Amino acid sequence: MSHSFSNIVIVGKPDDPRVTEPLEQLRAHLTKAGVTLLAREDVDRADLVMAIGGDGTMIYANRLARESGTPILGINRGRLGFLADVTPEEMLTSVDHVLQGNYTTDSRLLVKACLLRSSGDQEVAFALNDVVLQRRETGRMVDFETRIAGQYVNTHSGDGLVVATPTGSTAYALSCGGPIIEPQLDAIVVVPICPHTLTDRPIVIAANQAVEVSLLQRDDTKAEITVDGFSMGDIRPGDKLQISAANNRVTLVHPPGYDFYGILRSKLFWGRDNRTRET
Repeated sequence: MSHSFSNIVIVGKPDDPRVTEPLEQLRAHLTKAGVTLLAREDVDRADLVMAIGGDGTMIYANRLARESGTPILGINRGRLGFLADVTPEEMLTSVDHVLQGNYTTDSRLLVKACLLRSSGDQEVAFALNDVVLQRRETGRMVDFETRIAGQYVNTHSGDGLVVATPTGSTAYALSCGGPIIEPQLDAIVVVPICPHTLTDRPIVIAANQAVEVSLLQRDDTKAEITVDGFSMGDIRPGDKLQISAANNRVTLVHPPGYDFYGILRSKLFWGRDNRTRET
């Protein structure tokens, strides 16, 4: 079989019962097709990463492949799965299409989060989905200030803030009332979490505009920063969180028939009338 992907890394949780069987099927199928299977630490030598699981597995695959730019194909064995679009039933057929060169690619925005400490230290992380400021270990709200492209926007009170890419617009940001952003748009959505005032609404901005968030002093203020669900650490009054478009992007591989709006209809149950039930 001739194909454009000769060296492949497979990512998945082998101890997950939903993943174990398709993982073994995929390994056997790829080996039979003449593909060389590489270990995760060799992702920089791979032509493709295949991630079996949910969107969390896709995010992990992105963390592995971000520096090398190795494209990623997602096979969904999770629950919702906006990123991993290949179904288990179509797995082997879809993989054959991809190996034969019958696929499309999709370039997704990444954002860079830089936490500047008042001490002068800084921490850096990259997100495919979102960067989140959220209150921690307290029942009280947090107060924080936002600036976009250096201009003051608002002083917020609430549970925190989500800054999401178009990919992340269907994740935490969506549950906070944010809009769905088409993946090819170079845009970022800034979404307050449980704001104290209902007029504090989500804002969509161009991706080339940096977002800066500062935590304000308040009694018993405790907040942390998470990047794609991974803790970046606490943020304290005097620290600044800067979020901007990263220089590199992630490339997703899709088999024939990929339909972003079809995925939305399937996952969000659009077009279904729940008033009509079978008796």
